[in-house]
Amino acid sequence: MARKPTITRTEIIARTRLFRVEQVGLRFANGREVSYERLRSASSGAVLVVPMLDETTVLLIREYAAGVDRYELALPKGHIEEGESGVEAANREIMEEIGYGARRLTPLKTMTLAPGYFSHATQIVLAEDLYPQRLEGDEPEAIEVVPWPLHKLAELCAHEECTEARSIAALFMVRDQLITGKR
Repeated sequence: MARKPTITRTEIIARTRLFRVEQVGLRFANGREVSYERLRSASSGAVLVVPMLDETTVLLIREYAAGVDRYELALPKGHIEEGESGVEAANREIMEEIGYGARRLTPLKTMTLAPGYFSHATQIVLAEDLYPQRLEGDEPEAIEVVPWPLHKLAELCAHEECTEARSIAALFMVRDQLITGKR
């Protein structure tokens, strides 16, 4: 296995409310030196929640996604607040976005998105045994909640509004776990 390169310098070259862009000098084991740019997240990470209304129905949300300038059908998600665990953040997010809390929250996996240049990590959490509970969120408009049968995952993936990769990966993970009974 290759030895991890040595970071020779790090410089912040741009900063926004959510991210900072760093230029990173690296020296590889073979002596080659290169400069990379990476996005560093300003947050404590994020959660993406798979809320199961029952054994076969997942609750999706339809909300505006500024990055692609359209409404997107995906799973509830949000930032982990300071001092909050991933599981606590998951429960808060579903209360804000779908109007349910969960009695059983199971962390499944932490995923990255474009790890070659982006440091952000998302914790995937399965939420089961839901109960009605609404918290005020920070969304600019009401979020539409869309119940979806998990056995129609192929149809969901073919839907033009369903392109968010973390949601798709998490749904396949949960579907496979529910089918095999391994949790």
